[in-house]
Order: sequence, then C-alpha cells, then structure tokens
Amino acid sequence: MVRAYVLLTVEIGKVESVITALRQIPGVLRADAVTGPYDAIVYIEANDLGELTKKILHDIHNIDGVIDTTTAIVVEMEEK
Repeated sequence: MVRAYVLLTVEIGKVESVITALRQIPGVLRADAVTGPYDAIVYIEANDLGELTKKILHDIHNIDGVIDTTTAIVVEMEEK
C-alpha cells in the first residue's frame, strides 16, 4: 500500500467544487481546503506507485479548477 499527501493549487472560486470532486475519487482518505501557499490537501492511498500516479495524473489533474499539484509520498507509516 502506498499513501501520499497531494497539495493542490486551485483556481479562485473553485475550491469547494474541487474538494467535492476529490472526495468522490476511490482511495481518497481525506480532502481538505487549507490556508497558506496551497488551497487544498488530499490524503490518498493506492495499491502501488503506478496506481497512485494514475490517480493523480488522470483523476486529480482532470478536475476542473485544479491548476497544479505537489505530491509527498509517505515513506514511513504509523503501525496500528
């Protein structure tokens, strides 16, 4: 399992609709609007790096209003 935080830059006035669309993507564990240099942060999981890449490039980048993404892959997860 691969997890990542994806930080998004979103067009002005489209954050709410982007967050709504993000929450519909399978594997999105959390999507929140935030303040600071980014407009939204998504916590996402996939079976492998290839699937994660497809989710970001095909699902997230195709949402109307998404301008750019920065991905931080989790390298160490907390054990439950």
